Amino acid sequence: MVEPHDLTVEPHDLVARFRTAAGNAPDLTAVHGPDGRLTFAQLEDRTARLAGRLRAAGVGRGHRVGVSVRRGVDWVAVPLAVWRVGAAYVPLDPAYPADRLALLRDDADLSALVSDHGRPSWAGDLPVLAPSEPSEPSETSGLSAPGDDTPVSALDPAYVIYTSGSTGRPKGVEVTRGGTAALVAGLEERGVYPPRHQVVGWNASLSFDASVQQWVRVCRGDTVVVLGEEDRTEPERLATLLAEHAVTVMDSTPSHWSLLGPHLAGGRALQLLLGGEPVPRPLWEELAGCDQVDAWNLYGPTECAVDATAVRITGDTPHLGHPLPAVRAYILDAALRPATIGELYLAGPGLATGYAGRPGPTADRFVADPFAADGTRMYRTGDEVRRRADHTLEFLGRADRQMKVRGFRVEPGEAESRLLAHPSLAAAVATVRTGPDGDARFAAYYVPRPDAEVTDEELRAHCAAALPAHLTPSVFIRLDTLPLTPNGKVDYQALHPLPSTAATPGRAPEGELERLIADVWAEVLGRDAVHADDDFFALGGHSLIALKVVARLKRTAGVVLPTKDVYRYPRLHDLARHAELVRAGRDA
Repeated sequence: MVEPHDLTVEPHDLVARFRTAAGNAPDLTAVHGPDGRLTFAQLEDRTARLAGRLRAAGVGRGHRVGVSVRRGVDWVAVPLAVWRVGAAYVPLDPAYPADRLALLRDDADLSALVSDHGRPSWAGDLPVLAPSEPSEPSETSGLSAPGDDTPVSALDPAYVIYTSGSTGRPKGVEVTRGGTAALVAGLEERGVYPPRHQVVGWNASLSFDASVQQWVRVCRGDTVVVLGEEDRTEPERLATLLAEHAVTVMDSTPSHWSLLGPHLAGGRALQLLLGGEPVPRPLWEELAGCDQVDAWNLYGPTECAVDATAVRITGDTPHLGHPLPAVRAYILDAALRPATIGELYLAGPGLATGYAGRPGPTADRFVADPFAADGTRMYRTGDEVRRRADHTLEFLGRADRQMKVRGFRVEPGEAESRLLAHPSLAAAVATVRTGPDGDARFAAYYVPRPDAEVTDEELRAHCAAALPAHLTPSVFIRLDTLPLTPNGKVDYQALHPLPSTAATPGRAPEGELERLIADVWAEVLGRDAVHADDDFFALGGHSLIALKVVARLKRTAGVVLPTKDVYRYPRLHDLARHAELVRAGRDA
């Protein structure tokens, strides 16, 4: 039997590692999802068949393929099939607004689209393939020939994942096969990936880079359990799923784990991988003292193959630990001289090739590495760090306006660009502010044009029509003028504090759906009571809590709503009226 670390496998070839794992244990479950399960043999067969249809559609080495599929086994099968033909995959979340998806389609220069919901309206003239054909068998008796896979090099693109852009245009980060393999090798060497066989809970959206280090676990022989939306937002369901599938590894943002973790106490032993945002000191101290949870803090920008540093959370102050093997980390001052405190620069094989089709932003952030003799580049992260006495790195803050909110990268410029496209606004800025409850919220401050009439609800709907939920401000504050510094720039420190989220008197909910939604809001927002005229976001709601709302409405009332509907109808009575129409089979 061939072992996964057989020297005949090229270091960058994760597809070959998958084939080896499938040959070793064909009947082992490779992926569970809300829609079923696939063994390694079934996954091998499913990906080989889709790869064949992609080739027949003209897709080959160096091409890019859009992936617009819902949570399920195809979150693993489709990217793997795309890799097998030598192409790179580009996640396109079906929940995103159609205009944004059309923009990403054009920006990525796609050769084809794989969709599990037919031909989307935004697909244009792209060839559209289903992940599987109805006539394809669900099982296979053998593995396809190794020659069926297109040979690639370490420099071939593996994926393009879009981040928000400071100028209002999203940027596609292109990472290579070698960079992705270096991530896996580094996490294995550091001990973050325990010995096989592990069962991994996949939490992150396919559109975010944390998903890469979750789905590629099948390439080393691990089982991946794709969490459904309700699984990832309902503590009771998550606890049941962890036990049912004997999940041993869970990936989460600190914000998400803070909501779910307290409800999972007393469960099975778990390795917890935290990333996407800084770990607050109280959570760090709690996890350091928890015997059941082996917690790790992972740090890394999308531009450096997901993770660049890792550290096991122990009885210490929060920090980033040491760089992963093969990652070079520099702390430099403004003149690019080594410093104890300064901006963090990253280099090594995991570094992205840049922003797809964006030479200007690429040149700005990916600069020549003065410490490398081979002419390679380093990435300017924008993160301010300090090198501690033990040579570990400590995160201090951002050198620019980029922010993280509940694990999502937020470039305020993209939201500001959308706000200023509204004809009623004269000026607008967006920023992350901490509210009276201590929760970080994405807030928009706006100045209407003279004699213009515009409401917060109208602006929220305007943003939600073009932006993903995490880039849509949850708080809107009207101003007469924006405060300015003496040199004429916006004075962010002088912006009004966020309003209180305290409950105010109002009409009691009436009817089945109003009362049901009021109960859901009260529970997820920690309220004693909610009124029919209350605004979800004024009460402290945000995108992560909105996920919990739609999950509970589906479970308790049988009403299936996209998260963006909470942004379109933030007032309780409006959401209830819309939900009633949806349940009756009519759209509002």
